[in-house]
Amino acid sequence: MNQPVRIGIVGLGTVGSGVVRLLVDSADHITRHAGRPILVEKAVVFDPAKKRTVQVPGGKISSDIHDISRDESISVVALLVGGLEPARSMMVELLEQGKDVVTANKALLAEHGPELFALARKQGRSIAFEAAVAGGIPIVAAIGECLAANRIESIRGILNGTSNFILTRMEEDGSSYAEALKLAQAKGFAEADPSMDVDGTDATQKLAILAHLAFGAWVPWAEIPRTGIDGLDIDLLHYAAELGYRIRLVALATRSDDRLAMRVAPALVKIGTPLAETRGAYNAVSLVGDAVGRMFFHGLGAGQMPTASAVVADIIDTVVGRTAITFRTTGLLSPDSPAAKLAGVATHQRHFLRIHVSDRPGVLARITGILGDHGISIASVIQHDPVQQDPADIQQTGVPLVIMTHTCAATAVEAAVAEIDRSDAVRGRSVCLGVLDD
Repeated sequence: MNQPVRIGIVGLGTVGSGVVRLLVDSADHITRHAGRPILVEKAVVFDPAKKRTVQVPGGKISSDIHDISRDESISVVALLVGGLEPARSMMVELLEQGKDVVTANKALLAEHGPELFALARKQGRSIAFEAAVAGGIPIVAAIGECLAANRIESIRGILNGTSNFILTRMEEDGSSYAEALKLAQAKGFAEADPSMDVDGTDATQKLAILAHLAFGAWVPWAEIPRTGIDGLDIDLLHYAAELGYRIRLVALATRSDDRLAMRVAPALVKIGTPLAETRGAYNAVSLVGDAVGRMFFHGLGAGQMPTASAVVADIIDTVVGRTAITFRTTGLLSPDSPAAKLAGVATHQRHFLRIHVSDRPGVLARITGILGDHGISIASVIQHDPVQQDPADIQQTGVPLVIMTHTCAATAVEAAVAEIDRSDAVRGRSVCLGVLDD
């Protein structure tokens, strides 16, 4: 049998523990795929004294990255800590010391990807990052390898399992947003501070990485327009269902000439379409290639073992040499490549509006008049009788008016909603969501 490959693990949290468990429990299977044994030689953690659910073979755990980076017997390192620092400094140290790196840190790559990729190539090393986007779904390999003959035209996906779990529980159980979030935290899908998941940051960082791969352009993730799910309520989901739709947090990227249209925001997706049927903590990605047409990928996007699966697959690819070959061109940018120019997203599409209006004659005519002035045609209107409550309360909070538009310019809708919200007949800010019918 060939000599074993000795690897290091940085971080033994949820994912790191899953990686160790998989490498140990499935050692024979992994050896067959890698052609030789893969052994965990050492682990580096912030607190070596902390009790853990897995044992590193040999018990070699420390808090010093140099114990791995300067160990010549270790050739591959799984960097499984989150955040930007010290993760960036650790990756730089590992690459400069001649290690190939596997990581699941999407925030790090979304922020420093070009810099770290360039350093890896300079050092003759590679970075594998399948686990950084969409958990166990092999979307990075699909774009970088399987669809390499295609010019990718668009990406559409559900890239955050936490948000999708929350929305699914709201629509299926009638839970409030707060109740569904609490359940997501109890099940381990959401952190104690879930802000990066529910405000769209996590999905936006993943979209930036996918755009880098698919379009060969670097898009600073913070410049991508994003809206999270933390402003949604159960009534919005009920109205969407009444119209034949579900609400999902959708990441969109479309190429047009030298510009990219990108956005992460809640959108209505038609019931029966793949995105609408993506439930719970699952992720989904739909790609359109100029040769292959539309393709759809679906799987668990979060959780210990789905993410560990992607990490271990990257370790195997690195060991057998596949990563070294593909990394030469993965997300390759010229040294002076500028950031991509962003254009507006979905210039023309249908829109869903929920407006709280005062309950008096003539209000509907005023709202439709404003929409008409902006060239917006109405497809349908929902206005139910107010539930039994004090008339004074109704005047204070207003009654919901739900409007589905025909296809129209997004800029026209934005301008119309801004004018509507300035009306003295409107109570609070209106909700405007895009509609995806395919």
